Amino acid sequence: MQQKIFTLLLLLSLFSCGKKSEETANFKRAPMPVDNIQGVIVGTSILDNAITAGGTLLPLEQTELHPEIAGRVIALNLPEGKKVSAGTLLVKLFDEDLQTQIRKIETQIAIARTTEQRLKGLLNVQGTSQQEYDLAALQTRNLEAEIELLKVKIRQTEIRAPFSGTIGLRQISPGAYITPATAVATIRDDHKLRLDFSVPEKYGALIRNGQSVKFHVDGSQRNYTATVTASEQSVAADTRDLHLRAIVNEQSADLVPGRFAEVDLSLTTQPKAIMIPTECVIPQARDKKVVVYRSGKAKFTTVTTGIRQSGKVEILSGLAVGDTIVTSGMLFLKPDTEFRFTKVD
Repeated sequence: MQQKIFTLLLLLSLFSCGKKSEETANFKRAPMPVDNIQGVIVGTSILDNAITAGGTLLPLEQTELHPEIAGRVIALNLPEGKKVSAGTLLVKLFDEDLQTQIRKIETQIAIARTTEQRLKGLLNVQGTSQQEYDLAALQTRNLEAEIELLKVKIRQTEIRAPFSGTIGLRQISPGAYITPATAVATIRDDHKLRLDFSVPEKYGALIRNGQSVKFHVDGSQRNYTATVTASEQSVAADTRDLHLRAIVNEQSADLVPGRFAEVDLSLTTQPKAIMIPTECVIPQARDKKVVVYRSGKAKFTTVTTGIRQSGKVEILSGLAVGDTIVTSGMLFLKPDTEFRFTKVD
């Protein structure tokens, strides 16, 4: 009796499993609804190819003042923060030993010249040989050359302003012993400023000497202009940037050497550029795609992008004016999926 009941339960269990297997085999997943798809019609617009670069304001000329030789400071004329003219004596080192040598040689020159004149008179009456007169003249010329050499050494004990400019903070005091490695002070010519900035190498060919650029500094609402004067002849290997230099055209209290400047460069203008929203572009491993609506189906088209602006990107190839592309809901679409737009701009 128990065996019959067990057999009956086993048959009922097998029948139930077979029915579920048949229902599972006949089950089909309902298609995911494709709704809330928005798009935009491709058109043209004016594209101003402008970039922003960071720059630094610098004096037109600036250098550190160093002595040519080592020595003790005996006179100091470094008016901090004040302007000096080119050639102004700023620092004088001890040179009494050189001055004494000059006085000694000047005495020797006077004797040598007297001897030379005497021998010249004797030579005219054949009272001496030409060789003796030539040796006396050579002695005079040698002493004169030694005088010139000492004068050069005396000039090396002086530090003069190389150009007209403003003296910075002095780093020495009277009586200090300084060497050529000692930075005495800085001098800068800030009656005009230069603007040094860098741009990516792909934009280097679009910037020419004489081109005007605009820039502004933090804390000022005013825009200033500068004229490009020169550029490096090579691209920096570490940053792949091209360094350029421009001369600032205006003067203002806000334009101080060392300040950061944001440079606005307008390179080219395209009157009929194809611009689409950046969210339309689907990045791929090797290319970029856009979903285009054609004959009621989704077509994934490869495109080439160009300049990016706020919220939009330029399309160089892959799209034509009048195409309708998907802007939202792309995750629900696959190639050749049929759908309809809920909104098209």
